[in-house]
Amino acid sequence: AILSAMSSLSALFRFLYCASHVFVDALIFFCLTFRSASALAAENLFLRKQLVLYVERNKKPRRATDPIRFTLAYLSRYFEWCDALTVVKPDTLIRWHRKGFRLFWKWKSRSSGRPRVPADVRRLVVEWQRTIRRGERNGSPMNCC
Repeated sequence: AILSAMSSLSALFRFLYCASHVFVDALIFFCLTFRSASALAAENLFLRKQLVLYVERNKKPRRATDPIRFTLAYLSRYFEWCDALTVVKPDTLIRWHRKGFRLFWKWKSRSSGRPRVPADVRRLVVEWQRTIRRGERNGSPMNCC
């Protein structure tokens, strides 16, 4: 019981960590919408130049976290992203998008509550109850009393 509580608590902290990072990214994106197009283009060029230097030195980038993956997959909707990718391969971004889609549908289709008892078992229980109410115990599994 303690292990399941700890694992669910760990999952909650992981979710809150991811949600907070995605929220910060969304807030930054919202703030960037108020900047001029030339300022955004200059910043974009500046960042691209840094990435080119990063790639030229053949440094291996650190692994992307789940919030970074989510943000990149979501932002890829808004522009032609194939040319902008330098740190990850296009197949990787597509894989992240598919993973997010699978996680969404896994969450969406999860079972809620206890599974239903099969109909034949329910009918058998009702039949036993009727038999017990009538006082007939012959032929039922409860004839020991």
